[in-house]
Amino acid sequence: MLAQAIPATAQTETGPVVETTSGSVRGATREGIHSFKGIPYGANTGGKNRWLPPQPVPAWPGVRDALEYGPRAPQNERPAKEPHLAWIRDTRAYGEDCLFVNIFTPGVNDNRKRPVLVYIHGGGFVSGASSAPGLDGHNFARRGDVVLVSLNHRLNLFGHLSLIETGDARYADSGNVGMLDVIQALKWVRQNIASFGGDAGNVSISGQSGGASKVAVLMAMAEAQGLFHKAIIQSASSLLRMATPEAAARNTHHFLAQLGLDTGKVGALLDMPAATLLQAMPKAVAAAGRIDNYRPVVDGRSLKTHPFDPGAPAISSQVPLMIGSCETEMTFPYSQAMQNFSYTAEQALDRIQGFVGVDDAKARALMDLYRASRPNASPSDLWVMISTDHQYRRNGIRASELKSAQGKVPSWHYLFTWKTPVLDGLLRSPHTICIPFSFGNVDIAAGLTGNGADRYPLQERMMDAWHAFMKTGNPNHKGLPQWKPYDVKDHPTMIFDNDCRLVNDPAREERIAISACPPYSADGSGRR
Repeated sequence: MLAQAIPATAQTETGPVVETTSGSVRGATREGIHSFKGIPYGANTGGKNRWLPPQPVPAWPGVRDALEYGPRAPQNERPAKEPHLAWIRDTRAYGEDCLFVNIFTPGVNDNRKRPVLVYIHGGGFVSGASSAPGLDGHNFARRGDVVLVSLNHRLNLFGHLSLIETGDARYADSGNVGMLDVIQALKWVRQNIASFGGDAGNVSISGQSGGASKVAVLMAMAEAQGLFHKAIIQSASSLLRMATPEAAARNTHHFLAQLGLDTGKVGALLDMPAATLLQAMPKAVAAAGRIDNYRPVVDGRSLKTHPFDPGAPAISSQVPLMIGSCETEMTFPYSQAMQNFSYTAEQALDRIQGFVGVDDAKARALMDLYRASRPNASPSDLWVMISTDHQYRRNGIRASELKSAQGKVPSWHYLFTWKTPVLDGLLRSPHTICIPFSFGNVDIAAGLTGNGADRYPLQERMMDAWHAFMKTGNPNHKGLPQWKPYDVKDHPTMIFDNDCRLVNDPAREERIAISACPPYSADGSGRR
């Protein structure tokens, strides 16, 4: 339950109080770090505010307790029980009053100017929350004397249902209101972060998976420019291109059809319960041939270009970028169906053909190439590596190449190869595992990272790289070998493992082969 503002004279808490543009908030303190959770940066997005850009926060009297996270945005994701999944899932209820920021800081009202990281949660564009246990910012802020801000924003159909074809001018931006929420949060940071010990002139944006793709989108949005100064993209698969207006319109057509509505009756959507709308969403995706375009739209208004197609976004050419992926990203989703790890050679071949979009001969050639450097790999191992490189690594490399080609500021590329011992080592270096190491939360995420002592030195090296990048735009520090900016000649890549090292163009032949395949399609339209 959210804490409500009550008169200051009735407060009995002793946590720090900070004045924001909408009113005073009281946080909590632990080990020298002050946390403020559930501070509203926008009004309730329900009812008449559905699919409108974020509205201002009504001011509150007295002091508002900022001790509990706000609700998740409406979504269909359910909590996970498996330990390797649970640390990144939130269990609290969802609600349309979901525009909240959370702050972790070493100091308040002290006139210090600490670097600020605004972290955007993952879950594609359809699910997730900043209040997942593994996203706690306490350790990150404590080690680096920095400020961490996380946030919730509208997702799925509530954040990206394009209603522009209804002709109602109020909904001209409806396909991108989820991203406009994030921009609203960044504006809130610019106006308020000084009181929380942060520097509004040194803000980095970061995210993993869907959050990383949101970072890419922000780099291409004119309204976001000047609100951040550095960018970190971790394990993004859908960062190059977003939905076209035609794809978004098709998505909306199927959604309205599931509810028995046409474009002239969208007003009825405002009165429907959120749960009813959420139930219609997967049915609409199925009706569209399993094509999901509940994501940002290149609408010519708030988002005028694809983030990294055909080039890196020109409007953020002065923003340094750090970007990378994990070696076996796909073991994370595959672990929810264990048959993925026991395929025969023919089953793996069939899945490679369908997922990558190549014929039998090319699929066999890919398997032979990947097996050459992994002679003991099972068919499932090859399927994991090929699908990981197709969905994640190739797009991250492409973004680094395009950013480097601008020649304005550096792009720094990494590959995370540390292998977790959980599930008898089955997962190796899965999707999301970079988060606990970069956040300093390997103990919170022990269900994924295990309990070994070797986690801690790598955790420190990664946090220090993130902190250094936040401060200067350069991730180098004394705990790492010299990290060189990315270039298309040598492809220098920092390998994050127990033995961190810089490698030029790791797995070069595989990189070239997978890049020659049809591009990965984030909406599923390119898969057979």
